[in-house]
Amino acid sequence: MRIFYFLCFLISAMAIYGGVNYYIFIRGLQSIPDISIIRYSYIIMMLVFTFSYIAGRVLEKFIICSASEVLIWIGSIWLGMMFYLFLELAILDLLRFGNAYLQFFPEKINVNYEKTKQVTAFFLIIIAISINIAGYINSINPVLTNLNIIIEKKVNSLKSLNVVMVSDIHLGTIISNSRLTRLVDSINKLNPDIVLFAGDIVDEDITPVIVNNLGDILKNIKSKYGTYAVTGNHEYIGGVDAADKYLNEHNIIVIRDSKVKIDNSFYIVGREDISSKYMMNKERKSLNKIMVDIDKSYPVIMLDHQPYELSNAVKNGVDLQLSGHTHNGQIWPLNYITDKIFEIGRGYKKIENTHFYVSNGFGTWGPPIRVGSRPEIVSINVVFNG
Repeated sequence: MRIFYFLCFLISAMAIYGGVNYYIFIRGLQSIPDISIIRYSYIIMMLVFTFSYIAGRVLEKFIICSASEVLIWIGSIWLGMMFYLFLELAILDLLRFGNAYLQFFPEKINVNYEKTKQVTAFFLIIIAISINIAGYINSINPVLTNLNIIIEKKVNSLKSLNVVMVSDIHLGTIISNSRLTRLVDSINKLNPDIVLFAGDIVDEDITPVIVNNLGDILKNIKSKYGTYAVTGNHEYIGGVDAADKYLNEHNIIVIRDSKVKIDNSFYIVGREDISSKYMMNKERKSLNKIMVDIDKSYPVIMLDHQPYELSNAVKNGVDLQLSGHTHNGQIWPLNYITDKIFEIGRGYKKIENTHFYVSNGFGTWGPPIRVGSRPEIVSINVVFNG
């Protein structure tokens, strides 16, 4: 079953990816003069851009080297360019289709149609490059989001809890040493009582994380009660058990369908990512089974990477659920899609007595850009008021 799901996903993804690249290639070729060297250069360039990401990821499975890193970076940058070039061309072709019936384009466009195509192509490329540069700058400058939450429970002598929550770091080739060091420094400056990672700590394969020794940087996180995490879908993509082992060896306690009582004051519940069902053909435990012996007079904070089935948290008396996964779409206008898919696409919401926060995430997946979505570190001041 796992192989079937994987093959269906792979075939669908490659068909979409190939179709989009072919569309961009053909539309670009139509604007290039019939000069052999220019056309051949364009064809070679498009082949490199199209296959760099795939080649880099495949090579990464065998050896981590400069070639694999360069290919992944080229391919990742192209993913961002590809997305916005496709969007621009689709809008342009819709306008052209409308103009065929309504004739609203200026007549001078047709005076020298070859030049018009070249000028249009130039401006579309400049716009896409500009968006991607701005998106990259945005992606490497996370914001601090402050959240104040009151839980109506008394917790011994503990009056409040300083929680720092981060999701979707995506450690690997793109998010590596310097970005992780900045993240750890930012976390430590907040002087947290506890640090919570809501999944997708690792991008895909754990190998680049090991080779770049990112675990030693994670060990520098300082907090009163330690650092706890749950699995995300990307841990499953790259090999969940290997990621679990590595993170635990570097002071990140991964909670998988279980709970931990902290300082005899509050619980941290960690749910296995929902992708375990189709990636490993393994159903995760139901929440009521995980919480069957929890004393709910104590506060319960739950980590669940993907913000599905929020009603389960409400029914089972979870006080605060922290999730990620959505990236708030990561690149506009995909945020409109995530808002439709998830009850909470991003941000805070309270449902009955349960508080929810869905983070934009810290890192990126695919294109190393964020457009219309800020990367964030979340500082949560939890006040106990029982």
